[in-house]
Amino acid sequence: MIICSMQRVTQTYGANTIFRNLACEIKQGERIGLIGRNGEGKTTLLKLMAGHIQPSEGLVIWMKGGSAGLLQQSPIVEDQKTVKEILFDVFRSLFEIKEQMAQMEQALSQELEASKLEMYLEKYGSLQDQFEQNGGYEMDSQINRIVHGLQITQLMEKQWCQLSGGERTKVGLTQLLLKKPDLLLLDEPTNHLDLPAIEWLTDFIRKYNGTVVVVSHDRYFLDDVVTSILELELGELITYHGNYSHYVREREERLLQQFQQYQDQQKKMKKMKEAIKRLKDWANRSNPPSDGLHRRAKSMEKALMRIEVLKKPVLKQKKIDLDFQMNKRSGKDVALLEDVCKKVGSKELFRNVNMFVRFQEHVAIVGANGSGKTTLLNIIAGLETVDGGGVKLGSNLSIGYLSQHVIEINQQFTVIDEFREKISVSEEEARNILAKFLFYGNAVFRKVQSLSGGERMRLRLAQLMHQHYNLLILDEPTNHLDIESKEVLEEALSHYQGTIIAVSHDRYFLDRLFQRIYWISHDQLTRYEGNYTFSRKKRRELDRLDE
Repeated sequence: MIICSMQRVTQTYGANTIFRNLACEIKQGERIGLIGRNGEGKTTLLKLMAGHIQPSEGLVIWMKGGSAGLLQQSPIVEDQKTVKEILFDVFRSLFEIKEQMAQMEQALSQELEASKLEMYLEKYGSLQDQFEQNGGYEMDSQINRIVHGLQITQLMEKQWCQLSGGERTKVGLTQLLLKKPDLLLLDEPTNHLDLPAIEWLTDFIRKYNGTVVVVSHDRYFLDDVVTSILELELGELITYHGNYSHYVREREERLLQQFQQYQDQQKKMKKMKEAIKRLKDWANRSNPPSDGLHRRAKSMEKALMRIEVLKKPVLKQKKIDLDFQMNKRSGKDVALLEDVCKKVGSKELFRNVNMFVRFQEHVAIVGANGSGKTTLLNIIAGLETVDGGGVKLGSNLSIGYLSQHVIEINQQFTVIDEFREKISVSEEEARNILAKFLFYGNAVFRKVQSLSGGERMRLRLAQLMHQHYNLLILDEPTNHLDIESKEVLEEALSHYQGTIIAVSHDRYFLDRLFQRIYWISHDQLTRYEGNYTFSRKKRRELDRLDE
């Protein structure tokens, strides 16, 4: 059964056309990954599917009686409401039934005439059936399951106005999952989630009884969750069957096939044009000119005009140009942490932590949110002190730190001024460099405060690349980047000759680049000689032994 159908949908904002004549059908029970570069219109497409906006042209048709729910990046909620109240609002109708049942129970506890007693019992039975059929008795367990899975237990008594942007997104996701719409629309749901929460969400979506469309740049998550891919590219929507890895293979085969068809058609058209030219030449050389040859040339011209010319497929989109170099190497020993302890207020983040990093090693630190990963990076970078133990840094170190919040950037500067603040080059050279990071023309004069998260990350990477550090400390470097930019970053880091210490929740990124994992959990740091998948397997084996 088709739950949502889009027919000849065009969306414009002013003179800007986001996409034109899109068509797709979403069937019940499908789990679809919607992918594309930043700015292609993925979020707009989700809003159309949810009915939050109307198409400029075309139709969006929903299954009769079906419900759609969209995870919004900035949900609108009353500031004074607590998280608990927000979540319980999902079950408002059930609470009203529960309150009516309580009133009926109170009435039934009184002495009543037989006729009234029978009427009250019948009404109470009806309310009880409604309560049961709508999941009233599972309400508390549903809330607890999702609250614990997404790890927002500590937020339950907080007011909406006290929450950070990331916390609001997690609460919005929790509320949406509790509603259980027929069509679940998720826009970057793994943003702000740590690895345990991502794994829980993965399992939840796999078992979800409805239809799911998810926009995500998390390749590991897409591989685990989706059964088909919708790619939005250059205003066109293309369907691929299978998960993300299957899409990559199928897309490459499709593009190569299309390019071959385009080349074959171009050769055919070239030959036809040459034949037409020859026929006309022969016709004109005849004495008298040959009407028969002219007719053949005219007939061939008409045939040429009837050919539907194939568009040349774009085999390579413009990507950021990234290449990390270092001016000088550091000493063999880069960082040594011995029995390090750290507190934040009265809370002990970690104690007796030991860590050793050598030159050219790629080391990743993983763990749950709030476990102290960023604090550990700050300690190595010299931005925070320790409450116990010792920290030794190697000789000749030059440290480049990429913060997940990109706090190093001056919000009031233009892109080019901010770049030149850290990199001493002429304006012309700065513009040439920034163009390699997809800042073209007047885009270099935009204020930093107006940039998206992905644009800010690209600007910071441009600076980092031209400062030639021999130690890169990266805190969630793939945040806000689209898949193609992530792949460019991974390729550049794989060829980097210096040392990398990174924190990330991107499992694909971790598996590709890091063969040494430090896992922080319950105040302790454990080292694994292997990638993320290897270390996760080892931890699960230990968990089973402890059971």
